[in-house]
Amino acid sequence: MAGQLIVLLAGALTITVLTVIIGPAVFHYHLLQTDLPVGSAELVHIERAYRDALALALGVGLVVSLLAAGLVTWNLARRLRQTLHGLTSAVDELSRGHYSTRVPSVGAGTELDSLAATLNDMAARLDAVEETRRQLLSDLAHELRTPIATLSAHHEAMADGVIEADAAMPILAGQTVRLSRLADDISEVSRAEEGQLPVQLHPLAVDDLLASALQEWEERFETAGVALRREVALPHSVTIHADPDRLAQVLGNLLSNALRHTSPGGTVTVSAATHGSTVEIAVADDGEGFTAEDRSRLFERFFRADSSRTRENSGSGIGLTISRALVDAHGGTMAAASEGSGRGATFTIRLPRAIV
Repeated sequence: MAGQLIVLLAGALTITVLTVIIGPAVFHYHLLQTDLPVGSAELVHIERAYRDALALALGVGLVVSLLAAGLVTWNLARRLRQTLHGLTSAVDELSRGHYSTRVPSVGAGTELDSLAATLNDMAARLDAVEETRRQLLSDLAHELRTPIATLSAHHEAMADGVIEADAAMPILAGQTVRLSRLADDISEVSRAEEGQLPVQLHPLAVDDLLASALQEWEERFETAGVALRREVALPHSVTIHADPDRLAQVLGNLLSNALRHTSPGGTVTVSAATHGSTVEIAVADDGEGFTAEDRSRLFERFFRADSSRTRENSGSGIGLTISRALVDAHGGTMAAASEGSGRGATFTIRLPRAIV
């Protein structure tokens, strides 16, 4: 505001000086072109009237201009100050960890409104990250509670002589292995979500990939009494750029989930097809399925849709998280679909075909 007023005053002073110096001289020159004698009372009176009228007009104009400019500048400065105060307060709240803070749009201009929207978007992302962190800590506490409680109970029982060490050792060893596996899973999923899992891409025939995976899992399905079918109608020449070990890990996770959620006598079908420049690999079962509410959380860390199962038999709940991260690393996408509980589920992997 001070800068605006300085500019206005400088402009007014310049106009005044130029008008006082140039205006009367020009006016006097034109008066001399008339028949009035030089130094006459009429000539002096006319020049004085001109100077008085000019001074009055400049004075009134200057006052009105300063008042109008000052009012506009004050209003603009006030709006900018309120907006900047809101932005500063929001940034201060964010720096203190209050990620639910938002900056309201006050209409202070496109640039400041855009800045406020960007700040709100950043705050929303930070809030989501913080919520994920809280959920992760809660999940970890929940995961650790059962094995730690089991270890503590058996140690107390051994100390009290309720059970013998030989009888407790298998249980203690099993829970220790579970804790170790959980630690490995946490490290793996963190690396996967950060894109730090190494992926070595090579030309790979889709038919060979599926044949290898089915051969590896065929015996387990047969033992569980679940039929494993293959519906692949791809020519052997269909290839993708992929890491065979990582994609085998993805297919293993999907087949493991399908086997876990399918009762004896059920069927799991692995299919593959091409759609333009994309190869789609699907693993479908006629087992438990999942609800629409569960679908939005299937790929979250430690989430399990099978809440009725024991945690020892339901896995760590990060297989799908890692699988999606690996598919993303291959430039593909992964989706899940189900018509509801008890109506089976289908997981689809879409990968770009290799350009031959």
